Amino acid sequence: MTVRPMRAGDAQAVLAIFQAGIDTGHASFEPAAPTWETFTAAKLPDHRFVAVDDTDTVLGWVAVAPVSARAVYAGVVEHSVYVDPAARGRGVGRALLHQVIASTEAAGIWTIQSGVFPENTASLALHATCGFRVVGVRERIGRHAAHGNRWRDVVFIERRSPHL
Repeated sequence: MTVRPMRAGDAQAVLAIFQAGIDTGHASFEPAAPTWETFTAAKLPDHRFVAVDDTDTVLGWVAVAPVSARAVYAGVVEHSVYVDPAARGRGVGRALLHQVIASTEAAGIWTIQSGVFPENTASLALHATCGFRVVGVRERIGRHAAHGNRWRDVVFIERRSPHL
């Protein structure tokens, strides 16, 4: 497995992996993966990566987005990491998180944060092994329209750079 920068040619695979995560009901409030144009417009171009096998098949992806346009939050990003269901348990998520941690730290970003549904225990465990901590639980933070319009809690996690 290799981790490399995400490119436009990865669009179909990236969005399919995103949709597979959405379909589980434990990965996103989004009802469907966005268009490629919407996806890339929201993500910082220097911090988007894919993990690929030796045939360049995309196994997973990670990307970050700014949390605010305010200058004081320039070093804080929110990330997403998704792994193809067929590639889970092979270290793909860990490799992607290590890459995005390295790239964001090199760029002076001091905090990576995200929200994870509490039922997504594999994601919470992965993030803990990569230095993320639970900040708290945002109870009933949003309704999950695509899954019965029920209220969902979100575990708020973050990783602070020890170097910045």
